[in-house]
Amino acid sequence: MLRLSTETSEAWVRQATSSVEDLLLDHAHCEKKAASTAINLIFRYPEHSALLKPLSALAREELAHFELVLSHLEARGVSYARQKPSAYAGLLMREVRQEEPCKLLDTLLCCALIEARSCERMSKLAEAFEGQDEELAKLYRGLLASEARHHSTYVDLALSYFEEAEVWSRLRRLSEHEGEVLRVPAEELRMHS
Repeated sequence: MLRLSTETSEAWVRQATSSVEDLLLDHAHCEKKAASTAINLIFRYPEHSALLKPLSALAREELAHFELVLSHLEARGVSYARQKPSAYAGLLMREVRQEEPCKLLDTLLCCALIEARSCERMSKLAEAFEGQDEELAKLYRGLLASEARHHSTYVDLALSYFEEAEVWSRLRRLSEHEGEVLRVPAEELRMHS
């Protein structure tokens, strides 16, 4: 269960399927950022040994996904390039409390929500591309299990350090906040806009 408080709109799906190059470029950036985030957490919390191996494995898988999306870009003749990032993650992370250990809990749960939103949107994209672009339908179907597992990994890591009631309560609050963030109009199409 992804524990999202809102569902992606059909308007976003229509926009995404009609702007495939922008979608894939942003998707590649998202995979790279997800790997970077996992590695940054390893550096930030080296004393939390339960984080190290799961986040290292997650970072490697995210980089493999980055390479996979790059191959889809290349097959379409699209060069990987800089891109103005979405405001989504920055707005979501504003809800992260700054004192430890609350910061660790909130960061893990925000990462879980980002992965959950990716999973939910990839599911919608796989369905939308079915019969329209089989390569992209296959790409997004193939990533669903990984995205759901990444969501679970972050939630499980939070549960390994914090009381269960606190984790679920905070996840509900952050999920509501994530839904509010998605209501902020985006300038351009992004995986998380």
